[in-house]
Order: sequence, then structure tokens, then C-alpha cells
Amino acid sequence: MQHSIQPKLDKDAKIAVLCGGMSSEREVSLRSGKNCLNALLRLGYKNAKLVDLDENISETLKKDGFEYAYIALHGKYGEDGCVQGLLEILKIPYSGCGVMANAICMNKEYTKKVLSTDKSIPLIKSVYIRKDEDIYDAVKGLNYPLMVKPVSEGSSFGMTKVEDEAHLAEAMEIARKYNPDVLVEEYLDGHFATVGVLENNGEPFATAILQIEPKKEWYDYEAKYTKGLAEFILPARLSEEKTKQIKDLAVKAHKLTNCSGVSRVDFHIVGDIPYILEINTSPGMTDTSDLPAQANVDGIDYDHLVLLILNSVGLNK
Repeated sequence: MQHSIQPKLDKDAKIAVLCGGMSSEREVSLRSGKNCLNALLRLGYKNAKLVDLDENISETLKKDGFEYAYIALHGKYGEDGCVQGLLEILKIPYSGCGVMANAICMNKEYTKKVLSTDKSIPLIKSVYIRKDEDIYDAVKGLNYPLMVKPVSEGSSFGMTKVEDEAHLAEAMEIARKYNPDVLVEEYLDGHFATVGVLENNGEPFATAILQIEPKKEWYDYEAKYTKGLAEFILPARLSEEKTKQIKDLAVKAHKLTNCSGVSRVDFHIVGDIPYILEINTSPGMTDTSDLPAQANVDGIDYDHLVLLILNSVGLNK
């Protein structure tokens, strides 16, 4: 695969690797950004530079004359369409998903609304609770245990498993530290899996599927970013038929939500059913991140993965 990945941007191009930012995922984004910058430099993009997103980002980008932006941001402002909209105003082409795809996929409820238009996509039963709604009334139709999640947050921040009604209010309070609106899903016992979707010459394809068995009860922030707290099975121990089904669902979700360049689709496999949990429009690119490991199984090393994502610059309209 990687021998057919040809660079599209001139090697002299001035590229801002946008990372850091002002979200709860800042530290992860800084790690992603440094890795992506080093890859771009190894690929010969000598004018690539790390840029930490702050409230003066538009002045920084204009002052330094950047021609393109490589998105290595995670969470609020970087993965919700905000910075993408700013870049379009500044007429700076950028990598990855566009404004609409980022805005939809950052919000778990709206992701579900879009995906639910295709009845072949399995989704876990859930309710969306706005800040002024009665939480006990809202969850009446769900069966405990429940997963309480901020509706727009990544890396499992603010998530709590709730066994009974007595602990619901506390879980809602934790989630609302991140977002006033909350998504509550039924907790199903199953296996977590994730699959990347990349594009080569505008054609989306799914990576190898990564099956994750956390050594904690579920795959929380600590398990995600601490070596040794999760077992990674790559490729996943799935039948050929199930593997194809999940890959097809991932590509379908990528297209339905108008993603471009790159996404990562997370699944919860319960029995024979692969439920889609969420879509990440700017997947982690750290040493322990899922997407680089998945791509590597398919013969795409880290540098060529970064090149594939860079090649999506300008395709996200």
C-alpha cells in the first residue's frame, strides 16, 4: 500500500501542524502534534512547524505565512469544526474532516441521529438529556446499568458507569463538568473494537480492526493512555464475515457523516451485533494511539500514514 502513496503538496510548502489547544485533551494533542511534525520533517517537508492553538491563532497563521494546516488537535475547538471554519475564512487548506463532519461527530447525539437514517447501522439504546431536563424522567425507558457521558467530549472524560438510580445524579454532575448536555446509554457487556478509515485518492478504506480488552472494567482515560492497562488484539479475533461487516459499517459511517481524509469508528460488539459508539474525526497519533497501530498492520508505516492524511488537504469541502 505505502508505495502507492505519493505526496501531493510541494516539499517547500509552509505547513502549520496545529496541536495543543484549549481542550481537556490538550496533552494528548501535543504528543500527537510532535509525532506528526517529526514525520513530516522525515518526509522532506522542511517548512513544517508546530503551532499551539490559542486565541491568537489567526494572527499567528497570517504572520508566519502558513499555506496549509495539518490538524493534530483533539477535542473542543480543534475537533468540533471551530478551527476548520476559521481556516476556511483564512483560506488556508487543512487536512482531515471539514466543518460539518467535525461538528456532527463531536456531538454523540447528533452522530447517532445521522447514523440512524441508515437502519442497517446498529446503535445502542440511549437518551439525550439537556441541562434543564429531569434526569430521572428521561431515563425511564432505559435498563440499568447505564453509561453517562458528556455529549461532546473525547478520551472518555466525564464518563461514569451507573448501576442504579441512587448514583445517577452524581454521574450527571461529573459529566456536566464537561458539557451541560449529557448522553445516557444502556451499558451492554461486550468487546470494544475500533477501526480507522483512511482515504487514498479520495477513496475511503478501512484499516485492520483493533480489539481492546481493558484490564479495568471499561476503557476509560487511564486505560487508554497508560501502557499495560489494556490488551490490544490486532488484528481482532473476529471471523472473516464479522471483520468485513465491521469494516463496511465503518466506511458507511464515515461517508454518512461526510468525513474526509481520516476518521476512526469505535464499536461495542455485543454477541453478534457490532454497535457503533462514536466517530473520531481527528484520531490520536501518539505512540500508544490506535490508528498508527492499525495502519501498520496493513503495511502503512507512521510516516506514510501522516502523508495519507496530509494528502487530504483541500478535499474536505
